[in-house]
Amino acid sequence: MTEHDTDVLVVGSGLAGNLIADRLARAGIQVTILEAGPRLHRHQLVEAYRNATDKGDFMAPYVAAAHAPQGQAGSDYIVQDGDYPYNVQYIRAVGGTTWHWAAATWRFLPNDFRLRSLYGVGRDWPLSYEDLEPWYTQAEVELGVAGPDPTDEDLGSPRTGPYPMPALPLSYMDRDFADRLNASGEFRVTTEPVCRNSVPYDGRAACCGNNNCMPICPIAAQYSGNVHALKAEHAGARLIPDAVAFAVDTDAEGYRVTAVRYLTPDGARHRMTARRIVLAANGIETPKLMLMSASEAVPNGLANRSDQVGRNLMDHPGISVSFLWDKPVFPGRGPQEMTSVVSLRDGDFRSEMAGRKLHLGNMSDLDGITEALIDAGLRGPELDAEIRARVVRKVGINCFLEQLPEPHNRVRPHPDQVDAMGLPKPLLTYRIEPYVERAAQATLENYARIAELLGGTEVEFNAEYGGNNHIMGTTIMGSDPASSVVDAECRCHDHPNLFIGGPSVFSTGGTVNCGLTIAALALRLADTMIAES
Repeated sequence: MTEHDTDVLVVGSGLAGNLIADRLARAGIQVTILEAGPRLHRHQLVEAYRNATDKGDFMAPYVAAAHAPQGQAGSDYIVQDGDYPYNVQYIRAVGGTTWHWAAATWRFLPNDFRLRSLYGVGRDWPLSYEDLEPWYTQAEVELGVAGPDPTDEDLGSPRTGPYPMPALPLSYMDRDFADRLNASGEFRVTTEPVCRNSVPYDGRAACCGNNNCMPICPIAAQYSGNVHALKAEHAGARLIPDAVAFAVDTDAEGYRVTAVRYLTPDGARHRMTARRIVLAANGIETPKLMLMSASEAVPNGLANRSDQVGRNLMDHPGISVSFLWDKPVFPGRGPQEMTSVVSLRDGDFRSEMAGRKLHLGNMSDLDGITEALIDAGLRGPELDAEIRARVVRKVGINCFLEQLPEPHNRVRPHPDQVDAMGLPKPLLTYRIEPYVERAAQATLENYARIAELLGGTEVEFNAEYGGNNHIMGTTIMGSDPASSVVDAECRCHDHPNLFIGGPSVFSTGGTVNCGLTIAALALRLADTMIAES
């Protein structure tokens, strides 16, 4: 009989949790993964999307299990209590939200790790870009990243080697976008790095341009977190789906974590002990679980001596523009997102306003165009001709606006409202700060100029902030235990055998998708645990 049920217990089977579990299992360490949601099957998701009436609802195929509610339009699971609603979406299932992500795998810029030192805002990370670079390289190999030749396109993040795969070929629209904006000298456009196969890689096919990367790649050319769930299991890890963690226990002194308690759909309670625990649910579920774990030994919740658990909620609020290009560019051919404006990601302006990345959407707005023309009274051949004329020219551009870690933006267990399992719903308090608002105003000016450079007509701005589901900062990383939750190794300051994986540890959010940085930190965390085994 062993002292513990498992050596390492990982809570959450998304991008971070599965990468950690796979690396630990391959090192011969006994690993168990608890996942609140069910297993998903790609063919069923494809069929669900095929039958969905609203093809713009990327969560439509991902119906929440009753025992594992999730962030989703129309759900009352997440309760809002702030100046601005944070309408976040995420999937609780084996593989997590990477089932339906855009798969953009950018590295942060070196300056993103030194925001306080360089610009006097936000925080500094307790590690540098150079510290993380070896794991960025490993993460690109694990996920399978296709990217441009660094000698042709400089993305601003120094590299020690090429991407595992060459970049996918740009669509005609993306090439025209890059050529015309770069020729202007006012903007710099580069090819996005993505974990979407440009050639067969890791037993998965090359992208064939289905153009529904979100919500589901039908042929698995695009990476999703279930890939490493399967790899972890093949390496010897045990994965238990439909296991909803509701508390983490500690010893009597509140120093070491000892076990995770969880519910199964029938309401039965279970307890699993472990020598080490990794929390990798997401930026909402992880801090909620930690705060729900308050006890006599840890009265303020797990790892919360700093009172920072659940605070500093960040995303990349986005605003958008649409217009008619000055010629047919045929959006909707190939992957949904391929090029970005990167010249606004960094600069002295970040002392006053957010950095941002602008990205061109490669999606056809056939439904929206048709509905608008019908509403305008068009019918018959006139309607058909106008649809055809517009659908090849209408495009949209969106952005990621950097958001600073603010303690008042937070996640808490709701004191009164509970879900179907009797567990507290997440209560979110959120607002948009002037730092973001100033950048949003500047971005509208950027959009107007880009539309002008592309001969755009019928320009329509949407200045309503939309979240991009990059849930960061709620178990924030730092060197000072008085003002942060985890250290540079993602180990909780208060509990030496408790680690946290995922974007909730980010000190700042940067201006790009967080997936590759999640993966790099996860692999670094796993290597720390292996070294201590």
